[in-house]
Amino acid sequence: MQAISELTHGKKEEVSRTEFQEVLSDILLGMAAGLKRDPIVILRIDGEDLRDFVDSPRYEPEAAAIFSKIGSEDMSLRQCLLAALQLLNVDNGMPPASDPWVAENIIEPALQKLPAGQLEQPASQDIFLEQLKKLLSNIAERLQEQPVIVAHTENTFDGSCVKRLLDNKFELDKLLDSVWKDVLIEHKNKGSRECLIAALDKMADAAGLPPYGAVNQVDAVVNEALKTVNADERTAVDEAGFKKLLTDILRAVMMQLNRQPIFVSNSTVVHEPLFSSSAILSSPPVKSSPSE
Repeated sequence: MQAISELTHGKKEEVSRTEFQEVLSDILLGMAAGLKRDPIVILRIDGEDLRDFVDSPRYEPEAAAIFSKIGSEDMSLRQCLLAALQLLNVDNGMPPASDPWVAENIIEPALQKLPAGQLEQPASQDIFLEQLKKLLSNIAERLQEQPVIVAHTENTFDGSCVKRLLDNKFELDKLLDSVWKDVLIEHKNKGSRECLIAALDKMADAAGLPPYGAVNQVDAVVNEALKTVNADERTAVDEAGFKKLLTDILRAVMMQLNRQPIFVSNSTVVHEPLFSSSAILSSPPVKSSPSE
């Protein structure tokens, strides 16, 4: 359906087999590039890792750090605990607390096992540490009964892939040639900020960077790099100037990421469909006709 929509721009129009294959190929190649950049790991969260975390020496210092981070002033114990869960992740054995299903089926039942009166009272650090441990133990029990499947991705942008591209003059020149040809067709103002961002997106896979707009922290680095070449003030440039601009921007991005690498992780609950594919694909039972 996505491939057809790409071809017809959402309108109901007929497309040829060749056009469909070309667009589908582009979509699949894009997905493959994305998975290569950000591999997806499927995790089964069953409470075991969470229980290990609660019983480990890591628990108390990490919980104390969380208590300091959430700014517990004027917050009830319930609010502190819920805020704390948002700061725990799959490394602690915790599924995404922001997921509605997890909140309703895992967190809320576990929370109900804590003293109701105490939950609405202000929380000291000692009480918070004690009750968070109980809450996490309750959550671990729920997860043992109802494991949660999570798709997890993580990536570190440290500029190493950008450096590899910049160091490979042959690949860099070939990529810049390709980008320049695309830009000639798509943009009139070759030196504009919009044009440069579009060009950087075309180089993103080779440079090991996410598409602009995908990761806010990386966007901020790119924005700073654009400022170094005065992208907002530029008008049209020739081919040589355009390629130099892109190279300078990539070099600025590389240096910033090298100084301050950016780590990004994302976890999403994989909700099982109501019916299994086998049930959907199986044909309905055929009633036998009554014998004559």
